[in-house]
Amino acid sequence: MTPTKTPQPISRERILGLFAKFPAVRVAVIGDVMLDRYLIGDAERLSPEAPVPVVTVREHRAALGGAGNVAANVAAMGAACHLVGVVGDDGHARTIRTELLAAGLGDEHLLTIPGRPTTSKSRLVARGQQVVRIDEEVDTPIEGADRTRLREVALARVEEADVLLLQDYNKGVLCRELIAELIAAARKRAVPIIVDPKYRHFFDFAGATVFKPNRRELETALGAAVDLAHWDSLPAALQRLQVDNLLVTLGADGMALVATDGSVTHFAGVTRPVYDVSGAGDTVTAWLGTALAAGATLQEAAILGNYAAAIEVGKPLVATVTPGEVLQLHEEQHDQIGRLRRGGVI
Repeated sequence: MTPTKTPQPISRERILGLFAKFPAVRVAVIGDVMLDRYLIGDAERLSPEAPVPVVTVREHRAALGGAGNVAANVAAMGAACHLVGVVGDDGHARTIRTELLAAGLGDEHLLTIPGRPTTSKSRLVARGQQVVRIDEEVDTPIEGADRTRLREVALARVEEADVLLLQDYNKGVLCRELIAELIAAARKRAVPIIVDPKYRHFFDFAGATVFKPNRRELETALGAAVDLAHWDSLPAALQRLQVDNLLVTLGADGMALVATDGSVTHFAGVTRPVYDVSGAGDTVTAWLGTALAAGATLQEAAILGNYAAAIEVGKPLVATVTPGEVLQLHEEQHDQIGRLRRGGVI
């Protein structure tokens, strides 16, 4: 049976020291940019046309999704971020560019492909509950001159970055060849590579520094359950993926980090109210990569990412997390542990 380690605590002074370095960090985020739309209202009756609720929309909201959400979180941390992705020449693309500007991000590396719709997810929400989600997308790989242009822009950003974040939602931006080139370019410069994968290219990220699937994605890819009582399958997964480290996000159960030596460290979930789990994985990716580039150890970066995810799911809709919020949660956890120790509970 694979032994499980307990992460070493991180001090307030260490956290502040890392936060002070964030403004000097240059982050390249490459992947599928999406628009998250929310139509929020009330449902008080059923439609006479079909057995479905009639929702009277009172509010419209828009947020950056996918790689855009990762970039927005990086910007909220105070780091410099260059986002590379594609959009169409439609209204959703214009909204994305507006949201990027509001988040303090540039759109100069966001490539427009005429005729290809901007990937969007529209959620109809009534009385705090999601009624339906409507996806607009084309997920075929980027080809031809568009792919050449994307490759050139992406590789140029890697040459300037302190960390590379690859956000794959299987919407066509990342293909096997581009993934291999980006990882090779980053490794040549000894730049950390953080991967948030989906199914299509799951085994195409050999050489990544940290491979970060959620439990369901890993179980689907491996065809086996991730048992929280027995971690024996995780080191084998690390070898099969051919990555340096494997970080599995486990929802309310926290995260499990499988290091190069096969050891497993379990980061327990932080107990907080959960409002909306959308975007939590993007938040972990942003915090993990930026913290590593600032000089954090992998365990320290995972602790901060775990804190950030706990904060994000407590917010409505897709949201970003700031260093101040993470520091506050760290202080709350520290105080709680102190009270438990004084009471003889631990």
